[in-house]
Amino acid sequence: MRGERLRRREFITVLSASAAAWPLAARAQQQGMPVIGYLGPLTPDLWSTRLRAFHQGLGDAGYVDGRNVAVEYLWAEGQYDRFPAMAADLVRRQVSVIVADSTPPALAAKAATSTIPIVFYSGADPVAAGLVASLNRPGGNLTGVTGLNVELEPKRLELLRELVPTTTLVAGLINPTNPTVAETQLKSMQAAARTLGLQLHFLYASNEHDFDTVFATLVQLPAAGVVIAGDNLFNGHFEQLAALALRHAVPAISQYREFAAAGGLMSYGGSFAASYRLVGAYTGRILGGEKPADLPVPQQTRIELIINMKTAKALGLTFPITLLGRADEVIE
Repeated sequence: MRGERLRRREFITVLSASAAAWPLAARAQQQGMPVIGYLGPLTPDLWSTRLRAFHQGLGDAGYVDGRNVAVEYLWAEGQYDRFPAMAADLVRRQVSVIVADSTPPALAAKAATSTIPIVFYSGADPVAAGLVASLNRPGGNLTGVTGLNVELEPKRLELLRELVPTTTLVAGLINPTNPTVAETQLKSMQAAARTLGLQLHFLYASNEHDFDTVFATLVQLPAAGVVIAGDNLFNGHFEQLAALALRHAVPAISQYREFAAAGGLMSYGGSFAASYRLVGAYTGRILGGEKPADLPVPQQTRIELIINMKTAKALGLTFPITLLGRADEVIE
């Protein structure tokens, strides 16, 4: 276990150690090896699966870290206000490509440079967020992949209502430190709640230490369930959220299959592995000479409904046949 941690530390440069790692990037540039600057939202331990997919995509395009490209990581550790300084640092060091993992670092990178290519992953609409001019013709120096996770929040609310049709009060969990996305989530979920005739109570968590308070409040309301909004904070701590939901007997739905597999009741969303692999492939294509403006922004097209029946039984819930029939996977 200790050896595994050491290998991971060698493989991924954490924000606090970035200054020591940059000479490696400088040597790579001197040797003619391109350098990718990766802006990550949380920590490498929480993002290992996504990083594997990213490197698979790079490999698809013919690039292997340490062989013909160098990847340097800067991690915000959940502090989104760090992104402008981090992006500016990458620009000063003249990296070949910036990979912006989510909307906040993508906006920071766009503000920092109009010349260095930027490849992003965004769960929100990148046009509405101001990242690109259009999906088909991004324009400028940005392109990337969108998972449409924000647009799926109303559908997750609808699925929760279908499971508990007699309920009148449900909750939404939002990260207020991600204001661009949080505002969109609030509006879309409020509109859906009005259509469904639901009272929607919003709860807020800025870091994982807020989760215990959130679930204690859910029980006190009491809310019939919670829609966990798409956000890097929640996606990075799906195991903790699934365990808390089960412990407090709160039906919960999130976006990724990993949440349901960890014991969450339901998930509805796309595959982050497919999205991050495409981010890696786009990064490689740009290193190979293609321009971001010529690479359309693809949307996540495969959306899956995953149901955890073991959790449903523990919560004393019975899924309607109509809902079970639409599930892409039922975890027994």
